[in-house]
Amino acid sequence: MGTLVTLDLPAGSPVADLPWVITIGSLGDEEDWEPVVCGPYERAHALALAQAVVADEDLMAVVEPLLPRPDAEAIRDEIELARAAVDETQGADDGVSLDDYETRRVRPGRAPTEAEVRAGWARIAAKLAG
Repeated sequence: MGTLVTLDLPAGSPVADLPWVITIGSLGDEEDWEPVVCGPYERAHALALAQAVVADEDLMAVVEPLLPRPDAEAIRDEIELARAAVDETQGADDGVSLDDYETRRVRPGRAPTEAEVRAGWARIAAKLAG
């Protein structure tokens, strides 16, 4: 069985409405291949697809939000925020604890259909264009 890792979001978090990507890689050190990154998806679709892919294999899926930024300055601002977060946690290993993530073994569930994923892409595109 595979492993799924994602952010543990509080109810109503605006981050849930962002586009999400799935990164799938080897669970152990036995296999040496580059991880596969897929997306963007709506969060629920990303979680369901990741579960469907890793449920019966020794794979790890990381489901995380994309942070669409319209220009270089906005990206620089995001980098500064990330750096500031590390500075605030100076002395900690990396500023991120396992409590910040939801980790669980997964069982096969119903993955979204191609039509559902395409409809999700249309909703994501509308959000980004709006």
